[in-house]
Amino acid sequence: MKIAHLALWVTDIEKSKEFYEKYFAARSGDRYENKTKGFTSYFLSFPESEVRLEIMNKVSITEKNTQEKLGWAHLAMSVGSEETVNSLTEKLRADQVEIVGEPRWTGDGYYESVVKDTEGNLVEITI
Repeated sequence: MKIAHLALWVTDIEKSKEFYEKYFAARSGDRYENKTKGFTSYFLSFPESEVRLEIMNKVSITEKNTQEKLGWAHLAMSVGSEETVNSLTEKLRADQVEIVGEPRWTGDGYYESVVKDTEGNLVEITI
């Protein structure tokens, strides 16, 4: 058994797609649109990963998820090395992306930084 994909509701699907493509080398599939239901989605694939991320938008869903609500806490993206965590964090900072947690070793043995994506969802950048 394995995870096939994770799904995330977003308010600006194009901006979210560009964020994951630019910073995490995501490759986007074709845009899916169901005009009857007001639903749009993209499946994003990542290098060296079988798990995909589906970003979704629906006209009737307007409220952004926040960390104060039940649901997805964060997405962790493994980038391979401490140096890559540091350099990607600095690239994101230079592009005015909010850094929530500076690069560090955590108590549970991860080297990570934490940023917010374009929708305010937390993304851990780990080794």
